[in-house]
Amino acid sequence: MIQTDARLAVIRGWLSHELRLPHERLLPASSDASFRRYFRVFTARGTYVVMDAPPGNEDVRPFLKVGALLAGLGAHVPHVYESDVARGLLLLEDLGTTAYLQRLESGADPEPLYADALQVLADIQVQGIEAAGALAPYDRAELARELALMPEWFCRRHLGFEPSDTEQEVLSSAFEFLISAALAQPQVFVHRDYHSRNLMVLPERNPGIIDFQDALRGPMGYDLVSLLKDCYISWPRARVEGWVSGYRSALIARAVAAPSGAQFLRDFDLIGVQRHLKVLGIFARLWHRDGKRGYLPDLPRTLDYVRDTCARYVELAALAGFLERRAVSELPRANARVAASAARA
Repeated sequence: MIQTDARLAVIRGWLSHELRLPHERLLPASSDASFRRYFRVFTARGTYVVMDAPPGNEDVRPFLKVGALLAGLGAHVPHVYESDVARGLLLLEDLGTTAYLQRLESGADPEPLYADALQVLADIQVQGIEAAGALAPYDRAELARELALMPEWFCRRHLGFEPSDTEQEVLSSAFEFLISAALAQPQVFVHRDYHSRNLMVLPERNPGIIDFQDALRGPMGYDLVSLLKDCYISWPRARVEGWVSGYRSALIARAVAAPSGAQFLRDFDLIGVQRHLKVLGIFARLWHRDGKRGYLPDLPRTLDYVRDTCARYVELAALAGFLERRAVSELPRANARVAASAARA
């Protein structure tokens, strides 16, 4: 496909003729859950990464804006060497090939990796008050839109059932509770996907941070839960609570008026339910709408996060019952149907 892809011809022409950057090879670097793709460019001067964001489907301007804000806060985001906004092309610093997830799955000690990630997150939240003001708010409408993905794509399309009127009332009540809890949190700079696939292991100024273009001004606990209740890797509750407590202490040491320990943990847990319900919908949508089934194996872990938290808070007891009745036993069957369908294709 790489030889015949029309966008590849555009990229090669841009590199060779406009940037005058002779290159030896152009290989796929990665793709993500959007239409964006990334290609590693090998040149005599070293390697670069080209972001390919096809106009009409993607817009590189949010990436450029948020990247500049994060760089101003000292975060290690890819330096932008060249850009062609009209054609959706960026020539970026190459942050390497080792994501946190790869290193963690290979058995690396998570403590130094998370220490670096938590320190950078604190820098962004503490120093980024003014920068956060340049971002759109993570408001009620956006929180509600995200939560609506769960019944639409996870329940109806993936699990194959229509919530009854009573069940829809349970969902609506839980969603309103979660939205109100999110809006009550201190509002800070939120990456929105600060997790192990978007943090790159680097020898200096670790971690490198990618996939930040959707940043908003929103709940303090959001990026923390993205990192510590990661949809791609999980840790024992005691370890997570230790990291959360340590992060709160770090904020207090920097003169941040953080909530009490119990409230901080509650905020962390509840915004995690909002995020994970959204992710259940997104991962299902990636298959049923976009044909990307690689995220389906992560659905059980994501659902388990929701179940665990619902069991801890009485306000979510009805949601917990709904999930136990309707989702827990059906999810393995739904994933098996997809696997069987793919095998026949």
